[in-house]
Amino acid sequence: MVTKKQVESVLDKIPDPEIGVSILQLGLIYRIEIDKKGNVRVVMTLTTLGCPLFDQIAEPIKDTVGAIKGVKKVEVELTFDPPWTPDTMSEEAKMQLGFS
Repeated sequence: MVTKKQVESVLDKIPDPEIGVSILQLGLIYRIEIDKKGNVRVVMTLTTLGCPLFDQIAEPIKDTVGAIKGVKKVEVELTFDPPWTPDTMSEEAKMQLGFS
C-alpha cells in the first residue's frame, strides 16, 4: 500500500519553478489523500492567485507520484482556500529564502 510518507518524499524533490525550493517545504501541499485502490489526490495551492505555473508543478507531481509502486492514478487539485502565506513554509525553506 502507498503511504503518505512515500508521497511526501517525492514531493519534497519537486522544486517550485520560480523559487527553486521544494513545493513541500514551501507549504504549497495542503493535503494528500490515498485510497485503498492506490489513487492519490494532492490538494495544493500556489504562492499567488494569478500564478501561471500550475501546469509546470502539477505535471511533475503526476509523474513522480505516479511512479511510486502501487499508485494507480494521481489527481492534483488547486485551491486558494486558505491562501498561501510565508507562515506555511518549513524552517528550512524560510532560511533558504532569508525569512528567518
